[in-house]
Amino acid sequence: MYHIGPMPTAIDAHISRQLQDCETATIGHFRDSGFVDPAIHSLLARTRVVGTAVTLSLPPTDGTLLNHAMRLVRPGDVLVIDRQGDDRHACWGGVMTQVAKGLGVAGVIIDGMATDAQSIREQEFPVWCRGVSALTTKLAGLGGTMNLPVSVGGLVIHPGDIILADENGVLVVPAQEAGTIASKAVSLQQQEEAILQRVAQGECLPDISGATELIERINSRES
Repeated sequence: MYHIGPMPTAIDAHISRQLQDCETATIGHFRDSGFVDPAIHSLLARTRVVGTAVTLSLPPTDGTLLNHAMRLVRPGDVLVIDRQGDDRHACWGGVMTQVAKGLGVAGVIIDGMATDAQSIREQEFPVWCRGVSALTTKLAGLGGTMNLPVSVGGLVIHPGDIILADENGVLVVPAQEAGTIASKAVSLQQQEEAILQRVAQGECLPDISGATELIERINSRES
């Protein structure tokens, strides 16, 4: 049986613009939670996606619900696909890429395989996956869920969560926290630019960061 929940509330446009200026690695400097297993990686060398999580859970051999989702997705949505532990069958390829791109889908996060990697790269469509496989899903009619919680890359992801993904990785945050995280990330990136300017002027990085002072303080306390 196929269980399909309502489409989630789309990301706020202001928050989306804020997050577009953020790198996942910047947020990794101050946040520990919400990062998808780094084995799920981008097929594009350089990319950044911000959007609303639309979640799917697909049985290993069945791509029926993913096909059906193409009549429901909206511009700016990010498909987040739980493959239920399958690491052999690719649920996403060149045809799905062209269709999704035409519908304005922002990107796809797959806890499993994709195929047609060259076509995906030629179309410059953002796909994160564990690898590439020639064996694909079929219209098998085995069931699945859409817009219900899924397990992807070690995280429980809910429909409506906010996705920020780039070539460094995938971050998932609750919608109500996204604005605060974006503001902090933009501020930190501005601080990093100031630090680089100070280094260029001859200052030593560990003096600016306080790393040397911390080491000396710890060593003096323990000696």
